[in-house]
Amino acid sequence: MLTDTEPQLEHLVRSRRDLMLNGWTDRSIADAVHRGELFHIRRGWYILAAERDGLWPEERHRAHVIAVARDASGNAVMSHTSAAVLWRLPLYRIGLVRVHMTTDAPVRISSARDVRRHVAPLRAGDIGIIDGIRCTSLARTVFDLIRVLPLEAAVVLADAAERQMAERQWEWDLDAVTSWRRAMSERLAEASGARGIRRARWVSEFADGRAQLPGESVSRLQLHRLGFAKPELQVPIEGPNGKQYFVDFGLDDVESYGEFDGESKYLDESLRSGKRIEQVLLEEKQREDWIRGRTQRRLARWGFEHIATASRLAARLASFSIAAP
Repeated sequence: MLTDTEPQLEHLVRSRRDLMLNGWTDRSIADAVHRGELFHIRRGWYILAAERDGLWPEERHRAHVIAVARDASGNAVMSHTSAAVLWRLPLYRIGLVRVHMTTDAPVRISSARDVRRHVAPLRAGDIGIIDGIRCTSLARTVFDLIRVLPLEAAVVLADAAERQMAERQWEWDLDAVTSWRRAMSERLAEASGARGIRRARWVSEFADGRAQLPGESVSRLQLHRLGFAKPELQVPIEGPNGKQYFVDFGLDDVESYGEFDGESKYLDESLRSGKRIEQVLLEEKQREDWIRGRTQRRLARWGFEHIATASRLAARLASFSIAAP
């Protein structure tokens, strides 16, 4: 994944003309593509394979969106999953193949195989600009997607959008949350009878931006399916020497805590703040021991492999003697 000190994605997506101006030839471009050194995004657009390999799937799709946007003409805007990647929203286990564009007039957008055209009404407030690219607004993007995505992906997206609206550094803006939820509720109410609207209302009501990662959002959904009461999120616990720990889930109905434990905080050096993995593991154990000792509660950890289904999470929790009441 790119860091803040590396070139922005907008500069990594290069046209054939740009390559030619910098000494490439048709032959060298074709050879580089054949060798796997240069990735062909679409006709006339490329990115170095080494640079693409370091991108998340959402960023790879954003590179595709950038290429299409630079070729596009007319009034169509990026929408659906293609707008989501511009808004930096996570798309949980969603295949990203075609770029989606929406226009409010039934005109031809593109006949390219990698672009899907949508025709739908667009309000003035439904259109924004991200990175110089016209796309559906954050609210419209969420509205379009939570009606059609698989439930897990819809919850992940809705949580992330709410977090984007309400998170201010380490503060949580309750006024922003209230305003966002009210506006989304009104939008959904106006769309009565639209495809997927009933489930979209449920997702909107279930959303909670305090879930900080896709794994936490899916965990919330699986806990709900298992019959647990709504968990407290990001529960503060007083630590030693004035420290404060935060636990992902407070399962108050069974007097337990839960944590989604992604691998990145152990394997990604940038997240370890220069610490060796052994030191990170030791500190996590000390933190966990403190929480258990201070609160006298059980604490269960789980990862992506445990939230693929509700039954898998139930089995994981059972190994910590935790079950829904």
